[in-house]
Amino acid sequence: MTDVTFRDLRDMAEFRAAEELQRQVWGEGDQPDPADLMFVIQAEGGLVGGAWAEGRLLGYVFGFPTRDPQVQHSHRLAVLPQARGLGLGLRLKAYQRDWCLNHGIARVHWTFDPLRAVNASLNVHSLGAESDTYLPDYYGEMAGINAGLGSDRLLVDWDLASEKVAALTARKPPPQADGTPLPLSLPDDVEALARTDPAQLEALRHDLRRRLQEAFAAGQRITGFDRETRRYLLSR
Repeated sequence: MTDVTFRDLRDMAEFRAAEELQRQVWGEGDQPDPADLMFVIQAEGGLVGGAWAEGRLLGYVFGFPTRDPQVQHSHRLAVLPQARGLGLGLRLKAYQRDWCLNHGIARVHWTFDPLRAVNASLNVHSLGAESDTYLPDYYGEMAGINAGLGSDRLLVDWDLASEKVAALTARKPPPQADGTPLPLSLPDDVEALARTDPAQLEALRHDLRRRLQEAFAAGQRITGFDRETRRYLLSR
């Protein structure tokens, strides 16, 4: 299933499909963004774009306007488990970049769990997003696949005109980021560590929080991610 079409969602049936997709990705107990809310936000200038194959929604990206007309907040991106391996996450973000540039939007912000190496690899290494903002316990207690994992988040800035981000659209490897490695490696599997040693995971989260907050306070920012060592790269 490789013939995938990327387009905005069109009607309430498609928005309901996006709502159901969230339940399948984030699990029991997580509150999906309602179809009617996404529909209205799209009508008021937001983005709800989908990846479609054979009439089925395989993934979607949802972003909405902010107080700054040139900045969009990207709230959710999800791909069905059975559709992973098609590069849909990257392709949905490329669709979002093109959509934003066509609508006069220069930057996109979103949050992700700084302990998840797979998310750091996508957001920082592959997409070229950067961060200098750490948000402790941002969402409070969460449910679904995030239950019991804490909700610290990094707020990232995606400069759509930067060299790193432009490389995404051209389907070229992003330029290798220079920077000082943070002396702490992310766990390979957060969920597995949560099951086997939750105390170690909690200690690791607090250590990462402290190190990044200190780095940001000193004027550094995350500009890269080393996938081999699973370490953030910091620059001034």
